[in-house]
Amino acid sequence: MKALLLAAGEGTRLRPLTLSTPKCLVEIGGKSLLAHWLDSLRESRAFDHVIVNTHYLADKVEAFICQGPHADWVEICREAELLGPGGTLMHHQKTLADSDFLVAHADNFSLIDWSGFIAAHKGRPPGCVGTMMTFETDDPRSCGIIEMDAAGVVTAMHEKVEQPPGRLANAAVFLFSPEVFDIIQASENKAVFDISRDVVPRLFGRLASYQNRAYHRDIGTPASLETARRDYDRLSRSSTLG
Repeated sequence: MKALLLAAGEGTRLRPLTLSTPKCLVEIGGKSLLAHWLDSLRESRAFDHVIVNTHYLADKVEAFICQGPHADWVEICREAELLGPGGTLMHHQKTLADSDFLVAHADNFSLIDWSGFIAAHKGRPPGCVGTMMTFETDDPRSCGIIEMDAAGVVTAMHEKVEQPPGRLANAAVFLFSPEVFDIIQASENKAVFDISRDVVPRLFGRLASYQNRAYHRDIGTPASLETARRDYDRLSRSSTLG
């Protein structure tokens, strides 16, 4: 499969750290978020090509990739103007649409059982065009909390509401079949749009779910970054990370 890693954002909530460091290059355990993603994807042996989009502090992100061990495996696509996650997805339709593919935000931190995630996607209920990775959040008001049916198909999502109906959240990591492009083209006429906000609601009833029980955290604030760093150190000491 191919993978699209979204790494173009400014990370405004992490300022002043992100005034000089792209959010995707913020470090956890001495390694950048982007490096965690690239290492994990390559070690899974499930992905033969990775696209990384850049925009904010693009020179630093591109230098990191080109000077690293994955330079021969990663396609860099610089966006002069941000397309939004959905716009970036559609921009790469020709490359991605020949098989199922991954889309993920490379400025979050996630430990993923790729074999389990991919198996869940392959075994998804009939009619589903993708699989959303979910996680149990400790701050449900800051996330998109999902509802699903008995088969694990996403039926609703409540984005950052005061009284969320649970703790199971959208991790913004998706495995999609190429059919998703037809759905987007039929319903989206904006050049700049989001996947979770704009596309996912159109997939209710057609999007399977897979719960990440290892670790996932949205690195959106200094507090969440420090929590992820502490958790990673704890997991490393307990040998959970292998």
